[in-house]
Amino acid sequence: MQETNYVTQETFDKMHADLQQLRGVERPAASAAIAEAREKGDLKENAEYDAAKEAQGMLEAKINQLEGALANARILDQSTIDTSRVSILTKVTLTNIATKKKVTYQIVSETEADLKSGKISVTSPIGRGLLGKSKGEVADITVPAGLMKFSVDDITI
Repeated sequence: MQETNYVTQETFDKMHADLQQLRGVERPAASAAIAEAREKGDLKENAEYDAAKEAQGMLEAKINQLEGALANARILDQSTIDTSRVSILTKVTLTNIATKKKVTYQIVSETEADLKSGKISVTSPIGRGLLGKSKGEVADITVPAGLMKFSVDDITI
C-alpha cells in the first residue's frame, strides 16, 4: 500500500491532466501501433510487434503508478499551514553553520521535489531533519557526506 502523497492543488491538477493524456491519447496510439505491427505478418519474428507490446506495457505501468499516486493524494491548503514549525509546504531559510551559506528550501512531497527550483522532498535527509524545527533551532542532519548543521532562520509559506 502506498503512503499518503501530500500535494498542492496545482500539482494535483497537473497529475490529473497527465493521466488524461496517457489514457486518452497515448493508450490509443499504443494500441494502434500494436495493430499495425500485427498486420505485418508472423508475430514470432516481428521485432516491431515486440517493441510495441513492450511500449504498451511501460505505458500501462506509468498509468497505474499515476492512478495510485492520485488515489493516495491529499491536497494541502496553504492557508491552513502553521509557520511556527517546519512542515510540508513551508519555505525554510537556513544557514549552513560550517560554511555560513544561506539557502531557502520549500519542503514538498516527493512528486513535487525539484532541487533546481528550491523544492526538496519531505522524505529526503534534509527534509526529514528539518521537520518540526522552529525558528532559531539548530538541525543536526546526517547526509551521505556526513553530519551537517543548519540554523533555521525563517519559516514562511
